Amino acid sequence: MTKEEKRRTGKPSIPRPEIDLIAYRPRDNRLIVMEVKSFLDSPGVRVEHLQEEFDIATGGYKLFTCRLYREIVLERLVNQLKATGMLLTDPDIQLGLAAGRIYRNQTTEMSDLFKQRNWLLWPPEVIAEKLRAIALTGYANDPFIMAAKVLRLSVP
Repeated sequence: MTKEEKRRTGKPSIPRPEIDLIAYRPRDNRLIVMEVKSFLDSPGVRVEHLQEEFDIATGGYKLFTCRLYREIVLERLVNQLKATGMLLTDPDIQLGLAAGRIYRNQTTEMSDLFKQRNWLLWPPEVIAEKLRAIALTGYANDPFIMAAKVLRLSVP
């Protein structure tokens, strides 16, 4: 982000934002922006942390909880992708979260929140399902596919 963009967020010294995964589907001009939280050594992602709304970016879920911050970061991302030729037009953007652990049976409540806000949620069950599907594919000289195959073999 530029200095001016950082000032607009209300936190001129905010660190550079990091986006974990992006996926683009040209067929429907859809850009998916995913945050990935493992929390494997903690109780997990809490729905109340994603329900919060802040005027100034705060906490570990800034893209989800601060509309202004989200708009600035996503606008910067789209501009960067256009500048590199990876996007030709403004896409429809969908924010998503892949969560390795969700706090105490809050998956249904979190799913409802994400549907309401048109966000994409991959709870642990969906992540496991997608890894199993990748593991069942044929040979590929790709470290991610190899890792999925190793995980499938090591988990009963």
